[in-house]
Amino acid sequence: MIRGESLQGGVGSRAFQNARAQKKLKKQAEILLPTAFAAYSGGRHADAQTICLKILQDLPDYFDALHLLGICKLETGRLEEARQILERAIAIEARSADAYSNLGFTLFRLKRYQEARVVQEKALALKPNFPTALTNLGNTLMRLGLNEQAIELHERAMRMKPDYADAYCNRGMAEMMLRRFSEAAQTFERALSFRPRHLEALVGKALVNLELRHFDVAEASFNEALSIKPDMAELLAHRGRMYVKLGQFAEAEADFDAALALAPHLEPALRGKAGVGLLTGRVGQAIVASKNLLQANPRCEIGLTLFGACLANQGDIAGAIAHFDAALVSKPDYEDAITKKIFYLDFLTEADFAAHQAARNYWWRALGASLPQRALAPRSLDPDKRIVVGYVSSDFRSHSAAFAFTPVLQRHDHSKFKIIGYSCSPQEDANTVAIRGMTDGWVEAWRLSDDELADRVQADEVDILVDLSGHTAGHRLAVFARKPAPIQVTAWGSGTGTGLPTMDYFFADPVTVPEAVRPLFAEKIYDLPSVITMEPITELRPSAVPMLRNGYVTFGVFNRIDKISDDALKLWAELMLALPGAKIIVKHGALDDEILRNTLVARFVAHGIAEADVTCLGATTRGEHLTAFEKVDISLDPFPQNGGISTWESLYMGVPVVTKLGNGASSRAAAAIIKAVGLDDWVASDRENYIAIAKKFAASPAHLERLRAELRAMISSSSAGNVEVYTRKVEEGYRQFWRDYCGSRQQDAG
Repeated sequence: MIRGESLQGGVGSRAFQNARAQKKLKKQAEILLPTAFAAYSGGRHADAQTICLKILQDLPDYFDALHLLGICKLETGRLEEARQILERAIAIEARSADAYSNLGFTLFRLKRYQEARVVQEKALALKPNFPTALTNLGNTLMRLGLNEQAIELHERAMRMKPDYADAYCNRGMAEMMLRRFSEAAQTFERALSFRPRHLEALVGKALVNLELRHFDVAEASFNEALSIKPDMAELLAHRGRMYVKLGQFAEAEADFDAALALAPHLEPALRGKAGVGLLTGRVGQAIVASKNLLQANPRCEIGLTLFGACLANQGDIAGAIAHFDAALVSKPDYEDAITKKIFYLDFLTEADFAAHQAARNYWWRALGASLPQRALAPRSLDPDKRIVVGYVSSDFRSHSAAFAFTPVLQRHDHSKFKIIGYSCSPQEDANTVAIRGMTDGWVEAWRLSDDELADRVQADEVDILVDLSGHTAGHRLAVFARKPAPIQVTAWGSGTGTGLPTMDYFFADPVTVPEAVRPLFAEKIYDLPSVITMEPITELRPSAVPMLRNGYVTFGVFNRIDKISDDALKLWAELMLALPGAKIIVKHGALDDEILRNTLVARFVAHGIAEADVTCLGATTRGEHLTAFEKVDISLDPFPQNGGISTWESLYMGVPVVTKLGNGASSRAAAAIIKAVGLDDWVASDRENYIAIAKKFAASPAHLERLRAELRAMISSSSAGNVEVYTRKVEEGYRQFWRDYCGSRQQDAG
């Protein structure tokens, strides 16, 4: 009994002593903890962690120390450690809404969004009026694609804390995801009114103004954000994107390079490097950057699309289309892939009118159909009034498209038509100044979002809005999808149709778009003498036929390299091999790129043509470009994508063009021009006929000499080449469209 009493007393004594020790340790922890919090608040995370670890060494389950340690790990980027520590903290104190909220944010940072959502909802179950948890859960829902629910949560947080800048910023991000750019811009401004140096709000402001095309505001916001965090790689890459849109490629590339120096695998920077490479003719750079994107993510729709564009630039159109299709499997509404597929299908031999229009209709279904169409204000329905015509283009400058539409703009009858130019590119040159002088009104539309441009078109009371781009770079078809004008027309810039039900008319011709295929088009076809015309060339005269002095025929191809399909190149090689001594000159600015030049020559060599018989010429002045035709006897039109302006240039310089009728609008455009000026016998029906025509005329230098002297007169006497006659035909179309519209509206009213 005595021993038992002694043992019991010993146990009780030790328990008492342990309790006293624990109490002492807790008191020490309570003294140390404020120091840890002060270190954390002052940004000294290492000191805060050291203190927390000291506390936890003696008190492993001390909740406050665990919680603070987890927060420090979170803020220093040690996310997996933070997760484990915060889960331990919650196991000790399961009713801490703060701990659940911080664990949820950690899981969010780990991109474990479903788990984050569950934990954040637990935080709110414990503390429903918890602004931080509300807005953090909103961010998680945004990542899960639940943007409307995300906005509701951010707004709940804002109601509880009206000056909560983070919540405003987060709502702005969700609004951006929903493409509510104007609302998002206001939301970011509200966030910055509470915290003017709020980094995320400045970034959001920059990004949304980039989408709205408010470039001055975007640039100022990017620069202010970078003054706060100059080593933010993603921010540098996004500013680079802005410079690309402004056509400032050197500045853009500097930002992309700086971003990649900080983060070598950063997707926006690699995307930018590839894009700039393609835009500036450095395809090798674009190939490297797009391959790096695909190495990180083989299904990346951006990488697939960019690499597809690289393939297209090298003539591999089928490979390019396959990559665009793969991109659309990953992201069915990825606009860049849709647009590039539309563009390059015109270069694919197997594609026909049906395939071309199906791709354009896909753009409408995936993107255009969801855009709200405008309600038009009442207007005068006088069929003989002065019609307001608005031209929308990114090519009011030295660009091949401008060669096609400038003659019409220059010759409009301004007593009957009020002409407004909506310029969608910041790039300007002497041609821009000249074109501006041809209009009655000019709008720098590149500074306007799609909705703002639609607003401006309506405010200008435009009767007929004309698209000059089709699906080419810089187009504003999203504006035409909104139908801000009663009549909409697509003309000249692309010449293949748009697929938009909101586009009323398409200027074409009977050769380019035969009657049998017209039901495939979304637009009603209005025939001009040819799908495009061109300003007469008067400053240079045709030279003598070079074959007479050389003793052999020289063919010329003065077209984009991506137009040179394998089928066309193979046919040209067959032709050259059949004509001893024949040579070919290929001219395009992209041939300044050594990779492209060597690749093209290698393609000819692979078909048996000697390297010495292929001459590649790169970028020159326009005068030098035209003078280069003096070295050419016969031009060879590529297919399936024909030449347009290059066809007119060749004819004006006295060099006839062999072409072949294809099964799409872009593969018949040259034939339309050539037939229009009276050279029907230069238009082939098939490959064999193409070779036969070229061989026939290559054997007739005297005939070529006569043509060289007569071609300009033939052009000026044709309604396609006589730009005065051509313009009057365009204006007849506009008047007919307007009268038909007035009649239909009056009939509806009656």
